Amino acid sequence: MPTITPISDLRNYGNVLDKVSAGSPVYLTRNGHGAYSIRDIKDEENFQKAEAMIQLMCELNTGIRSAQEDGWVSEEELRNHLRDRRNENA
Repeated sequence: MPTITPISDLRNYGNVLDKVSAGSPVYLTRNGHGAYSIRDIKDEENFQKAEAMIQLMCELNTGIRSAQEDGWVSEEELRNHLRDRRNENA
């Protein structure tokens, strides 16, 4: 469960950091409006993994849409393309 606290509580930052745990961020407010969040590093790592997964899924969906509109590439065409690219870089 998140904790909501005014940013002025950071004067005693130790007390604020004690409230932070995995799955329970602390949200800091400024003038009654959300301004910042403090999360456990495990939550941050999970957030970054989820963000990367979403980006990958978007790229895969773009590829599928392209293949459906422009046609699929055969396995042989793909092998030839990759072989040519490898030879260009060698």
